[in-house]
Amino acid sequence: MRSLPLIALLLTLFSSSLLAAIKNSPGETLSTVRHRGYLICGVSQGLTGFSTVDDKGQWQGLDVDFCKAVASAIFGDANKVSYVPLSAKDRFTALQSGDIDLLSRNTSWTLLRDTTLGLNFIGTIYYDAQGLMIHKSAGIKSANELNGAIICTNTGTTTELNIADFFKAHQLKYQIITFEKSDETLSAYEAGRCDVYSTDMSALAAQKLKLKNPHDHFILPERISKEPLSPVVRQGDEPWANIIRWVLFALVNAEELGITQNNIKLSLNASDSNIQRLLGKKDNLGEKLNLPNDWAYQAILQVGNYGEIFERNLGQKSPLKIERGLNALWSQGGILYAPPLR
Repeated sequence: MRSLPLIALLLTLFSSSLLAAIKNSPGETLSTVRHRGYLICGVSQGLTGFSTVDDKGQWQGLDVDFCKAVASAIFGDANKVSYVPLSAKDRFTALQSGDIDLLSRNTSWTLLRDTTLGLNFIGTIYYDAQGLMIHKSAGIKSANELNGAIICTNTGTTTELNIADFFKAHQLKYQIITFEKSDETLSAYEAGRCDVYSTDMSALAAQKLKLKNPHDHFILPERISKEPLSPVVRQGDEPWANIIRWVLFALVNAEELGITQNNIKLSLNASDSNIQRLLGKKDNLGEKLNLPNDWAYQAILQVGNYGEIFERNLGQKSPLKIERGLNALWSQGGILYAPPLR
C-alpha cells in the first residue's frame, strides 16, 4: 500500500512528459510539408485580387500572398509554394483528402462548415458581404425591386442560402441558376440568361472588370449577408493550425506596429518589446510554433504586412480600388484586430 504514492508520482511524471511531447510535436502536416520541401496551397480558379495568374505565369492575389507568407515562415522562402486551383464545389474535398495542406480561397466561415466537415477556420483574413449586380438598363436601384428576378450564382457556396433567406424575408419571388465555375456564371449573366449576378462584394467588383462594358452594370447598395473569409486547415493537427493562425496575426500586428517590407531591417534595432517579440529578437516565440524565431520577420520581409498585401491586391494600388472599410485596423475605424504576440 505504501508504494501507491510512488506509483501515482511516476504516473504523474509520465503523463506530464507525454503531454509535453505532444505539445512540442511539430505536427503531421508541418513534418510532411518540410519533408516535401514546399507548401501545397488550394486557391480559386481565378478571381482578381485573390488568386489569378499574371501574363508571366505567376500567381498573385491576397490569398496567394497569404500562402507565400506561410511558406516564408516555414522555409524562409516565399516561392516554396505549389498552387492548386479549386472550384467552390471541390475545395473542401481537396483539403479533407490531404491533396492540399492549406485552403486559402475566399471561403466564408460558417458554423456548419466549422463543425461538420472536419475542418478548422483559423481567422478572418477579409470581412466581406454578399451583394447583387444588375444591368443598369433594368433601372433598378434597390434589391427590394427584384421581385421575380432570375439570379445567377455559383454552386457549392453559401450564396444560395443567403439569397433564399433575403428574398423570403422581403417576400420576393425569384429563380436561381447555378454554375460550378465563376466565369460560367459571369458569361450567363452577361448573355442575359439571368437578371442578377450574386456573390461576395469583392468578387462582384473583380468579375465586373471582366465584362465587355463594365459601366453598363451596377452593384446594388444592399449587403444581404456577412461573409468572413478565412484560410482553412484540417482538424486534428493543432500545431499546424497554430502556425497558420499566427502567421495571419503576425501580418496584422506588423501593420499595427508600423513594420513594413521597407523598414523591417531597421526595425530589428527597435527598443519596443512588441516589435522585438514579433521579429524574433525576444522571448523565442518561434520555438512555441516549431518554427525558426525569425518566422514572422521572414513573412513580413518577403510578403509585407496586412495593409501592404491588401493595397496591392484589392486596394488603391490594384485595379479593384476597394476601400479598406471593415478591413481597416481597429485603431483606424475598421474591425481588423489580432491577439498580441507574447
